[in-house]
Amino acid sequence: MSTEAFTTEQVAALKAPLDRKHVKARSQAGRSLSYVEGWHAIAEANRIFGFDGWDRETLELRECGEPRQMGDKWRVAFMCRVRIRVRPRNQLDLAWSIVRDGTGYGSGIDKDLGQAYESAVKEAETDAMKRGLMTFGNPFGLALYDKDQANVVDVPAGPPPMSVDHMLHEIGACSDDEAMRRLKADPSFRAGYKAADELSRKRIEQALAKAAEEAAA
Repeated sequence: MSTEAFTTEQVAALKAPLDRKHVKARSQAGRSLSYVEGWHAIAEANRIFGFDGWDRETLELRECGEPRQMGDKWRVAFMCRVRIRVRPRNQLDLAWSIVRDGTGYGSGIDKDLGQAYESAVKEAETDAMKRGLMTFGNPFGLALYDKDQANVVDVPAGPPPMSVDHMLHEIGACSDDEAMRRLKADPSFRAGYKAADELSRKRIEQALAKAAEEAAA
């Protein structure tokens, strides 16, 4: 088993500051709270760990008290515990994973009791997932737990770098030299190659060479 769980590329992504444009704010108990949205946390997990490199499991979903009527609406609340499993790329043992748990809360208010339940369950599960992912680094909201938010920055606009897995997939999908030229000129592809570590660059270059041979055959 490798002594380093993550690739250099993954470590750099986990340590990178959180882009301020992904930070949202909401008012709660008279205070303004900063957070990242659930879809963004999932997108970052897919980007950094790979689509097949992580998963989540709901361990517990518990209703907090009985539904309450508020005028013509119902209010329900749930607590949830979610387990995040990440399978690092550097590990030879495919069964090995890093496990983190998160606990979250969600409430739902709606005239329809079923809709209130649905909203509360979704919010609780998403909140728990984000808390579990947060422990991996800034891109998942860890930077927001620092009162000074020193690692929340304005990132200059530019194309998002492709992940190594995405680059290899796109190379394999190229059917001819023209498609290969377009891919290599893609700003996201170039940014991904620049951000990749030495081992990943060799994999990319080998894939490019193989694709060029097949196109010429």
